[in-house]
Amino acid sequence: MHRWTSLEDVPADLGPTLATLGNFDGVHRGHRAVLETVTTMARERGLVSVAVTFDPHPVAVLHPDRAPQEIAGLEHRLDLLEEAGLDAVVVIEFTKEYARASPEDFVVETFVDGLRAEVVVVGQDTRFGLHNSGDVSTMRELGALHGFDVVVQDTAGDLDGGERSWSSTALRQALADGDVAAAAEILARPHRVSGEVVHGHHRGRELGYPTANLAHESEGMVPADGVYAGWLERPEVPVGHPDRRLPAAVSVGTNPTFDDVVERTVEAYVLDRTDLDLYGETVRVEFVQRLRGNVRFGSVEELMAQMGQDVDRARTLLLP
Repeated sequence: MHRWTSLEDVPADLGPTLATLGNFDGVHRGHRAVLETVTTMARERGLVSVAVTFDPHPVAVLHPDRAPQEIAGLEHRLDLLEEAGLDAVVVIEFTKEYARASPEDFVVETFVDGLRAEVVVVGQDTRFGLHNSGDVSTMRELGALHGFDVVVQDTAGDLDGGERSWSSTALRQALADGDVAAAAEILARPHRVSGEVVHGHHRGRELGYPTANLAHESEGMVPADGVYAGWLERPEVPVGHPDRRLPAAVSVGTNPTFDDVVERTVEAYVLDRTDLDLYGETVRVEFVQRLRGNVRFGSVEELMAQMGQDVDRARTLLLP
């Protein structure tokens, strides 16, 4: 998949395209419904399939105080878009100046002149242009004016009978609630965060459960505080190696039993392993199921007993 960082990078001889646009934060099932339509129609019509996305998130630029936490970092998003089968992605730097373009100027610059699109596929809640004043009706009008077809894809889904169940908003809420199983339903895969393994307080090792602590600059939305069953994946280890993907019990939070931890951390104990040296390695932590919330225990002994139970439950869930 070609990855272009501006419309100027698009080759002049690319040929006609079938394009879509969106933030694609998380690349959840709603996004995948759009992308499947894009890739299928592009193959049928002999067109190049292209997605247009933005970085940073438009809300982070226009309303920083209301900016949502990113569900997935840019590189993860691009990997997921590639997995969806796209031929190319254009990542446009979103700025306040860029946001001033009228809906028509945006469409002409992006889809008419930039990508020579014959078809544009959008979700039914797509908004674009100055003050998000462009919508699906606007896109249809502009398509008729400038000579491209517009296809509108339903992205809501029906996981629980609720409205907009396949949305980034619903996904963020599930993660904020710690309901990583519901998040996985929306994503069609476990949610993950990734980052470098750094030194922590080494308290887990002292208690017999050495953990890999992720740096605070990790990518991906961290779910609610609690203990989870999950997986620790090591991208630097060859595919197929038994130590590439490992079952883990994952703790998120400040560890309230101790008073010296003030920042939220993500730390993963690889089940039944005390021999791993992961410091400096970039790893991915996937969340499968929440086991419990965080509790302040009266003693270290009580904490250790609960940790043993957590590990047993994680082992049962992950290694049936």
